[in-house]
Amino acid sequence: MVVQIERVKTYIQNFDDVLGGGIPKGQVVLLTGTPGTMKSSVSYSIIYQNALQNHTKSVYMTLEQSRENLLQQMYAMGMDKEEVKEYVHILDLGLIRKSLTQLSAKGTWLQVFKMYAESLKHSLGYEILVVDSLDVLEMAAQMGENRRSELFFLFEWLRNLGITTFLLSETSPDKMFENKYDEGYLADGVISLKLHELGETDIQRRIRAVKLRSTNHKTGYFSLLFNDGVFRATQVITE
Repeated sequence: MVVQIERVKTYIQNFDDVLGGGIPKGQVVLLTGTPGTMKSSVSYSIIYQNALQNHTKSVYMTLEQSRENLLQQMYAMGMDKEEVKEYVHILDLGLIRKSLTQLSAKGTWLQVFKMYAESLKHSLGYEILVVDSLDVLEMAAQMGENRRSELFFLFEWLRNLGITTFLLSETSPDKMFENKYDEGYLADGVISLKLHELGETDIQRRIRAVKLRSTNHKTGYFSLLFNDGVFRATQVITE
């Protein structure tokens, strides 16, 4: 008997077909890419569309830009429907992070992060968590020699919350599986975004599912386009 896997749709047009229907629920997925690849916009679009289509509750934890800046950016892109507000919750942990960087006790920041994530899970019952970004979380948590072990237990802790997690990372997809980037191996999925040069003047955004457990997915790059408040993936436009 074939077991049907429940999935979270990305609502990136055509891309869910690439993923066999979406992200398996409960997985920890890295969304990687260098600056300018629209990681924040793509991840926000996923929770925004899930709220709009299914009334799915989500939490977006921003450790870098402020809540106001994030919303301003997303509203400017057309993701501004009023009915979504009760389902999408944005938590700005930037100020807390800055104050805690002065503390010397290692692990303090990670404990605060877990406390908020767990508390909101009980109070809101959210199903999707976006963490922007893993790089800042790791820096604030002062992960050192035991980085792989600490990431392993963090990812396990997120799975045990019973949520689907998107962790944003600025690691280049070309370097994701080098030895020092353990997260590529530890995560259930890796979706990479990149800027591809076309000739001497044009830049094209691309998206690729590098890995996704429990899924028979396509692994090639697709062009990533954005129009009228919606992302879509198309066959790559060649030079």
